[in-house]
Amino acid sequence: MLYQGDAIRVERQDGDVALLTLDLKDEAINKLSSSVIGQLLEAVEALENEAGLKGLIVASAKDVFVVGADITEFHAMFARDESFLVDMNTRIHSLFNRIEDLPFPTVTALNGLALGGGCELSLTTDFRVMAETAQIGLPETKLGIVPGWGGCVRLPRLIGADNAIEWIAGGTQNDAATAFKVGAVDAVVPQAQLMDAARDLIDKANAGDFDYRARRVEKDSPLKLNAVEQMMSFETAKGYVAGKAGPHYPAPIESIRVIQKGAGEGRERAQAIEAQAFAKLAKTDVCYNLVGLFMNDQAVKKKAKRYEKAAKAVEQTAVLGAGIMGGGIAYQSAYKGVPILMKDIKPEAIELGLNEARKLLTKQLERGKLSQTKLAEVLGNIRPTLSYGDFGNVDLVVEAVVENPRIKSAVLTEVEANVAEDTILASNTSTISIDRLAADLKRPENFCGMHFFNPVHRMPLVEVIRGAKTSDAAVAATVAYARQMGKTPIVVNDCPGFLVNRVLFPYFGGFSALVEHGVDFERADKIMELFGWPMGPAYLLDVVGIDTAVHASEVMAEGFPDRMAHDGKSAIQVMMDNQRLGQKNGKGFYVYEEDKKGKPKKVHDDEAHRLVAEVVKENRELSDDEIIARMMVPLCMETVRCLEDGIVGSPAEADMALIYGIGFPPFRGGALRYIDAMGVAEFVALADRLAGELGALYAPTPRLKEMADNGEHFYAAPEPASSAS
Repeated sequence: MLYQGDAIRVERQDGDVALLTLDLKDEAINKLSSSVIGQLLEAVEALENEAGLKGLIVASAKDVFVVGADITEFHAMFARDESFLVDMNTRIHSLFNRIEDLPFPTVTALNGLALGGGCELSLTTDFRVMAETAQIGLPETKLGIVPGWGGCVRLPRLIGADNAIEWIAGGTQNDAATAFKVGAVDAVVPQAQLMDAARDLIDKANAGDFDYRARRVEKDSPLKLNAVEQMMSFETAKGYVAGKAGPHYPAPIESIRVIQKGAGEGRERAQAIEAQAFAKLAKTDVCYNLVGLFMNDQAVKKKAKRYEKAAKAVEQTAVLGAGIMGGGIAYQSAYKGVPILMKDIKPEAIELGLNEARKLLTKQLERGKLSQTKLAEVLGNIRPTLSYGDFGNVDLVVEAVVENPRIKSAVLTEVEANVAEDTILASNTSTISIDRLAADLKRPENFCGMHFFNPVHRMPLVEVIRGAKTSDAAVAATVAYARQMGKTPIVVNDCPGFLVNRVLFPYFGGFSALVEHGVDFERADKIMELFGWPMGPAYLLDVVGIDTAVHASEVMAEGFPDRMAHDGKSAIQVMMDNQRLGQKNGKGFYVYEEDKKGKPKKVHDDEAHRLVAEVVKENRELSDDEIIARMMVPLCMETVRCLEDGIVGSPAEADMALIYGIGFPPFRGGALRYIDAMGVAEFVALADRLAGELGALYAPTPRLKEMADNGEHFYAAPEPASSAS
């Protein structure tokens, strides 16, 4: 044994080839934490001091290679100043360069995920051999930074600037076939042959069949692009990436600039450019929030896994109601391999649900995302039925009939009589109280809410709603099923609107008040879209459906009359009264035309503006910032109330639900991180000022005022790290 740490060991194999194995103690995965980087330095020193070596294989003892740096350290690291971060990365560059400069051929055996720092580590070796099932990529731009350990330097020199830009700016995770095609890896083999293939590459390099020294020269030298080629490659890419990333995400564009600036430089100079760019981005609010988002996502998934461990197996499911929503649920379940019965009382409804599934599958087929065989398999997992004949073997039933409490209660009572005693019933309701729906059930402990968001196949969130009598077993099984479907479940407690809709409707309340004060709804849309929302409030209402919004607002007003009841007619009600239901009938705040892809495209409509003028009480001159405040404060305040009321269990779950459920701007981190970023005291002062004029919807809670007085935050502020390794 040449070196032994609790994450890395180095040993000689067959006398002359060293094997460096990554095997982080007590962890299911390998990650490059500060301590692991320290061990890597010691391992490299051992290799440099060992005589007679003719090669090095870098491998993993885990199911993955390395998933990247330890992101849990980022907030503390990035709290330090830029010079610290530049120095930290410069020292890691020096370490990685020492691996690249070892006096014998080197190869990395990629057996699983090789992401971020794991990918960059593999790029230091002369060759890479990859298992057929492995994946590789540099996803750092999704965290608001650029690859900082040589990815922007080595990858373009290996696979060309255009391919590297696609990988780095896009943050893509690439399969073995793609990696081999562009030259990121030198061989792809079955998992069982990986180590033999790695040894074979070492032997052939030593025999002179492969020139590993020429590979090093290529990685150390400037990119082989003349001035015209550089201009075409980089400037074209900047235009395309800027359009895709948008103005709020600087990292993708900055990654192109780093590659461009380093293109004409040697290794060390190009690495210095990369280190400076990394440090600059690491200090931005966008990076802080996106790293926080990653941490929140991990916390939410970890909590879901705990539920999943306690759940009974969900192997056969059913959906009641075969409309667009029922068809979407059936598709998602079947696509993820869980067979599902799709029941309705009308054959034409069954056909509608099947057509929804077929449409989604056909799109996947046309895009080359699945084969004809897979399409047939998915459709085979959906069994339509007009009766309860096969419901005796169903583990979980999702009720997805019309949003009407009387109809839902009747259907749930009926299905309960036709399933086994331990079958879980879940209602896909967006507003109706779970306790109300459970009132007539004989086994309310087996009942909960399972609120999908539309369109089901795209929206990642599922709210799992616990009623007063819902058992832990019912919640666990529903969470497990949501995860089987590829969704992110968040468990919330019962209340009007649950979490997401309860928070969303104060936002719409802020919008209605703006319209009453003379703000043009198209201006409000543009301002909120520039703020970072995927669509402004009027456009979102059209997409949700005006009738759906009116129904939900009535539920909210009944549940929270002090702040959500509306005096007089709102702009939303005006749309409803004039049968302008939004996209579903082609007219709402906008009118809708089909674009070239057959998707609805919003168009300005004078008639909508004329109708909305009925509710304008006065014309105020409001700044863009005032409009943002009047929209965001009620949404954020209701999120605070949901946390204080115990509707949601943690700030992380609350923020992730808003990002996954209604498209809260990810780069802002969520409603509670948004308050933290503003400062709790500053937010309370703003809310107090607005509440004095606009009412209880804006009023801060006593607890939030207490937090402001005590200097508290929803998220703990990071303590700056003391060292980089």
